[in-house]
Amino acid sequence: MNYFNTALTGLVLLAGVTVFGQNQTEQYKMKRSDGKENIDAFPKAKEGYKQFYIQIPKDKKGKDLKFDFFVGYDAMVDCNSHSLTGNVKVKNLEGSRYKYYEVASDGSMLTTNRGCGGQAATEEFVYFQPEIKTYSSKYPLVLYVPKSMEVRYRISGSDAPMEKADQK
Repeated sequence: MNYFNTALTGLVLLAGVTVFGQNQTEQYKMKRSDGKENIDAFPKAKEGYKQFYIQIPKDKKGKDLKFDFFVGYDAMVDCNSHSLTGNVKVKNLEGSRYKYYEVASDGSMLTTNRGCGGQAATEEFVYFQPEIKTYSSKYPLVLYVPKSMEVRYRISGSDAPMEKADQK
């Protein structure tokens, strides 16, 4: 009788853990039934920020890819070199293995100080130091950036131009 009670208790516990695990897994599924990325599991953008996501196409060899992402904005600039100040923090999505990136920047611009000889200003995408990351194409890359900025990216090692990330 004691063996029967122990076995029954073990089965009940196993069933409970299995159901709990399935519910947790459902919460973090990254593919919707229509095949598009589900980023609803990630936190909403906080006040003053917006959420971007990038889905890099699957690598034919199934390897993780390296890519650069650039956070910045279009600005009228002179002939000097320009970049923005800021930093990127990697955060873990609570209760999962997924990561997301939060960018902190007040939009301040650094510039060299050489004379431009009356050269007209041009509009350019000004960004801070690009982040080079290894990335699995199985999961979307989610970023939170200040509202005044946008995200562009490029797969490392390619000569392809920067592409704009999707905004939610």
